[in-house]
Amino acid sequence: MKFIADAMLGRLARWLRLLGYDTLYYPAIEDRILLHIAEKEDRVLLTRDTRLVKVRGITEFLLLEENDTFEQLKKVIKAFNLLGTHPIFSDTENMGCVPRLSRLYSRCSLCNTLLEDVPKEQAREHVPEYVYQTSGSFKKCPHCNKFYWKGTHPEKLRMS
Repeated sequence: MKFIADAMLGRLARWLRLLGYDTLYYPAIEDRILLHIAEKEDRVLLTRDTRLVKVRGITEFLLLEENDTFEQLKKVIKAFNLLGTHPIFSDTENMGCVPRLSRLYSRCSLCNTLLEDVPKEQAREHVPEYVYQTSGSFKKCPHCNKFYWKGTHPEKLRMS
């Protein structure tokens, strides 16, 4: 499943990317271009704009009324049945799951590019010393050169 988020949903787009979902986000895009990309690339439109979902021909969308990013994320997971089997949220509404583990941390949270595994030594000059010493594996975005490692994101998600 592929998504495109409107200009009001940048944080949601970042979290969906961390969960491994192909999510486009442009902070300053015209509505007509946003809709064109959604249709052309068969993407689900995620929006907070009630006017936008009334445009003729829009069929794949989710209107989000929630202000809180994690509430938005829960709604997307529930609406598109993205549940897996690992704990993520602490509530009791069967939202205590995370999308498939193979997807987790597979995309750059900034540019949406698929990440590549890199040897630990390659990360040495690009991550804090403590992170280098305590992490066993690293990933790198081949597009923006950002490095990733297993950090506190899973814990943050579980506590939310």
